[in-house]
Amino acid sequence: MLAYNQKSFLIVDDFSDFRSSVRSMLRELGVKEVDTADTGEQALKMCSEKRYDFVLHDFNLGDGRKNGQQVLEDLMTERLLSYESVFIMVTAENSQAMVMSALEWEPDGYLTKPFNRAGLAQRIEKMVQRKTLLKPIFQALDRGKPAEVLAACVNLAKQDPRLAPLCLRYKAAALRDLNQVEPLEALLNSIIADRPTPWAYGMLGSLLLKRGRTADAQGVYEQATKAFPMFPALFDGLADVLMARGETKRAQSVLETAVRLSPLAVRRQTMLGKLAMDNQDFESASRAYRQAVSQGQFSRFKNPETNLGLAHALINKGGDQGLDVRARAEINQALGDVAKEHANDEGLQVRARLMKAASLQHSDPETAAKLTEQAVARLDGMSQFLSADAAMVVASQLKQLGQEQAGAGVLKNTAEIYGDDPQVMKTLASLTDDPEILGANKAAIDLNVQGVRSYKAGQLSEAQELFRKALALQPKNISIALNLAQSLLHPGQSLSAEALQECRASLTMVGKMPETDARYPRYQKLKERAFGA
Repeated sequence: MLAYNQKSFLIVDDFSDFRSSVRSMLRELGVKEVDTADTGEQALKMCSEKRYDFVLHDFNLGDGRKNGQQVLEDLMTERLLSYESVFIMVTAENSQAMVMSALEWEPDGYLTKPFNRAGLAQRIEKMVQRKTLLKPIFQALDRGKPAEVLAACVNLAKQDPRLAPLCLRYKAAALRDLNQVEPLEALLNSIIADRPTPWAYGMLGSLLLKRGRTADAQGVYEQATKAFPMFPALFDGLADVLMARGETKRAQSVLETAVRLSPLAVRRQTMLGKLAMDNQDFESASRAYRQAVSQGQFSRFKNPETNLGLAHALINKGGDQGLDVRARAEINQALGDVAKEHANDEGLQVRARLMKAASLQHSDPETAAKLTEQAVARLDGMSQFLSADAAMVVASQLKQLGQEQAGAGVLKNTAEIYGDDPQVMKTLASLTDDPEILGANKAAIDLNVQGVRSYKAGQLSEAQELFRKALALQPKNISIALNLAQSLLHPGQSLSAEALQECRASLTMVGKMPETDARYPRYQKLKERAFGA
């Protein structure tokens, strides 16, 4: 029997009568500590200030507010909820869209309105039983110690073999976090051979993709989607593999299946929009981006890229015939939100102006020209790098708007910053045949490759000299600058004042990279070592 008088509860619902009713039920069960909130924002604030043992959260808190799924996203991402705590999603509806979207963030359980005290107690005690059995694992997870999680899994399985199946997922996640790839692959294969589960398929497919075994990963995901056709994350994984293999049209089709299963996932809709744009399916792209913008309004995954993507898709959809009134209004709203909410972001301001200019090119060429001139002026004075994708859209739009020289300058800059990425160079080659842009970075990239080889061989001085030569040729290249900084900060050597200054200069330059760049966390770690916390 649960000691209710020792547990704390948070009830989140926009109806005061429901909050009062549930509070009364809990009081009758012996609960002394019950707090309530009527908005998701309030619930998040309360969870940041106090640890709750139980959160009962309504899914739909009304229009213009975070819903239960979005609150759960925030709680899990910001680690405001202990792994020992219980999160129960409460709902009066059970549509597939709602259930599937919330399930992807894995609440501990569901309660469908209406329910009585006995039903509430039964559900709570069932979930607490599992939490209690696996308590050592959850405590280790709260400490963020994967080695301790792994040890707890092993110990629990030894103490009671019946608990072994419950520990498998946590054991696999711990092996993944510890980068023990061989034991992890063996464990996942054994689970799938014995009793297949969606999470095991998903983790194995992701592992194989990460290791470059795309054919094997595709086979795993195809088997998984047949065995578990109602799990959208498996279709996401298959789409990732297909994109890695260059099968973008099939990837789009697979991702559309995932969206049909669970349409309320902002990041999935955004990815579908981007993929459809790459496939020049502007109708599907505009539809997906529209959903991402709408659903992301109160989500932590709200992203100005979805607004820009929506505008871009609608402009391309209009083509030479131009835009109708509805599309123009939608573009104005999307771009207006970007300009208003990101007033201090130079890159977004430039891109929003250019996108607006492109939308007016046929209907109001004079205004389009003025906006283009403003964008070019801002572009020249920018202190940050555009992402590779954004830069190539900007370059294409500048060319379409009659600013070919400015567009070529953007492409040249992109080649210097991202020239070590074969995919970026492949896309650049589809936009220009200028040898000064496409061939200028070859010598620097070759030197960088040699430098990496020397670094791995422990020849630090030789590696540093190669990186210096490469950086002299391409001073904005992010990878080369990071490689030089890392070689200078290597713990196996003393760092002179001159070397430290050189390291800091390299990091200062690449500090202009977008925070969305996959290398940004590496930059942050190196910066902390070079400049101090």
